[in-house]
Amino acid sequence: MNSFEITYNGNLRTSAKHLESGISINTDAPKDNHGLGESFSPTDLLCVSLTSCMLTIMGIALKKYNVDIKGTFAEVNKTMGTNPRMISRIDIIIKFPDNYSDKIKQILKRSAENCPVHKSLSKDIEKNIKFIYG
Repeated sequence: MNSFEITYNGNLRTSAKHLESGISINTDAPKDNHGLGESFSPTDLLCVSLTSCMLTIMGIALKKYNVDIKGTFAEVNKTMGTNPRMISRIDIIIKFPDNYSDKIKQILKRSAENCPVHKSLSKDIEKNIKFIYG
């Protein structure tokens, strides 16, 4: 069975449906690439996927230490390159609501760097990840 269905809706927009849950998301080409920029672009979703993956893997890694990172949030900025048009840099600032021991901070850093999406991205993409605690 397929996991997703993606439909091209015209006017540089798509909708993607997660078949198991029925939840849908939409994309729109960005203004700098002939779109209206009224929703996430596909490259935006790549950055969202990376950051969501990092937060998820951090949460999984800390379960056995009984540490909850609920309330943690991230700010993400992407830089597009030209020739070829691709993401050239992703800047992520992850803000934790609490301060943690050095051991937990190491686990958080290692988890972020080893999430499946991070490991799947091209080494040509510069990834800057900053952690802010408390």
